[in-house]
Amino acid sequence: MKRVVVTGLGVVSPVGNDVQAFWKALTEGKNGIDFITRFDTQDLKVKVAAEVKDFDPLLYIEKSEVRKTDLFVQYALYATAQAMQDSGIADQVLPDRFGVYFGSGTGGFETFINEHNSLLNRGPQRVSPLFIAKMISNIAAGNIAIKFNAQGPCLSITTACATGTSCIGEAYRAIKHGYADAIIAGGSEAAITPLAVAGFDNCMALSEATDKDSASIPFDKRRNGFVMGEGAGALILEEYEHAVKRGAKIYAEVCGYGSTCDAYHVTAPHPEAIGAAKAIADAVKESGLTQTNRIYINAHGTSTPLNDKTETLAIKKALGEEKARAIHISSTKSMTGHMLGAAGAVEGIAAILALDSGIVPPTIGYQEPDAECDLNYTPNVAAKADLDLALSVSLGFGGHNGCVAFKKVNDNE
Repeated sequence: MKRVVVTGLGVVSPVGNDVQAFWKALTEGKNGIDFITRFDTQDLKVKVAAEVKDFDPLLYIEKSEVRKTDLFVQYALYATAQAMQDSGIADQVLPDRFGVYFGSGTGGFETFINEHNSLLNRGPQRVSPLFIAKMISNIAAGNIAIKFNAQGPCLSITTACATGTSCIGEAYRAIKHGYADAIIAGGSEAAITPLAVAGFDNCMALSEATDKDSASIPFDKRRNGFVMGEGAGALILEEYEHAVKRGAKIYAEVCGYGSTCDAYHVTAPHPEAIGAAKAIADAVKESGLTQTNRIYINAHGTSTPLNDKTETLAIKKALGEEKARAIHISSTKSMTGHMLGAAGAVEGIAAILALDSGIVPPTIGYQEPDAECDLNYTPNVAAKADLDLALSVSLGFGGHNGCVAFKKVNDNE
């Protein structure tokens, strides 16, 4: 089997639109949640979201591309351009050995709404001929492949809020089994719209808090729903020997992946956390680092009553009670909100940077412990930690569970 490493990172997020700014904000506990500015919330019970700020697509995207793409595609191309630049892989990999595994939970949500309004208000002839090509959820992957001449496998995986993690994990398997030498992996989302906010809120998923600092508070007893976020994360995954041969900078090795389904309920997690626990346990087992306690878990940690207690149970079942209490855990959704299909990719980047830097980002806003959430969630302040293994956990509507594992590269393996 081939070894797989990470050689490039790119991010668009509510706390920063490049990796350096993103990581600085996370380690300093900066809150990216604020009152919604995109539209009038007078008729909505939800008032806050984690919007991307100061986004200038023209830094990485041609004006003609911006005009022809939905915002979720712009985020994806922007993050990928950063990752490509960071990795230096352009022209260093054969096009037919270069792939894209990039997904979205909802696709071009804003485009869908705008064109539907055009249909209702102006008639069918005024629906844009670009409507379908801007809206379909695979089109971020397609545009990335076109822009960077990636002629190998190109898949757009949609597993709701586990999308980014699924894309990383499946890209890892593709390279591991020899189907590609390098793959752009990640996820993107831009769904902060009145319709999406109303839909999530009416299914009792969103926080209606008006205090931005107590809206997304994972594992806190006061938690009452997630906060919508947006953005994109892109990672360049590469076969180890290929990366070494070209002298690439290596952030970490992808060393494990677990993927399961609760097969239980469309929105609620399985109360016994069977699927989530297996996904985590499978990733750790494949990593080969089953004996270490020097682990960081970037938890799914949505700040919903059911998710956080179930995820806590899953960690205990996967690792055992003693180890679960010894490791470092945090939810960066306390700062970025829930980035939906982009969450797993961006949180995978956070896990890699924690492993690389020895700094565990905090779970901010944490004040009141919950008896059912009784692990070390790194409350409010970042912690220094010498880590052997970093895990990123994602759990999505439909029962999708994903966990991807990263470790430091050992050149002697």
